[in-house]
Amino acid sequence: MSLTLSDVNRIAYLSKLEMDEAHAETALVELNGIFALAEQMKDVDTTGVEPLSHPLAAILGKLPLRLRDDVVTEENAREAYQAPAPKTQDGLYLVPKVIE
Repeated sequence: MSLTLSDVNRIAYLSKLEMDEAHAETALVELNGIFALAEQMKDVDTTGVEPLSHPLAAILGKLPLRLRDDVVTEENAREAYQAPAPKTQDGLYLVPKVIE
């Protein structure tokens, strides 16, 4: 896949980016380089290669997951947070209807 200068200008317009011609040409070269790299990576034969769970797993082997215990560490302060709110009901903030 390859982009054209009009594609880059359209992407910039849709992204609400102001881009002059010099920057658009630079972006075109860089984006086409990214797409070329993706095409090159698609051509690599990966049959028989197991996916890694972590980038270092290829070097260090199986890594233990270092996840913390799922424990509540703070008390529920909903009432204190909602005290300054203009309107609340059943623990929810009430806001005015915007769309009719």
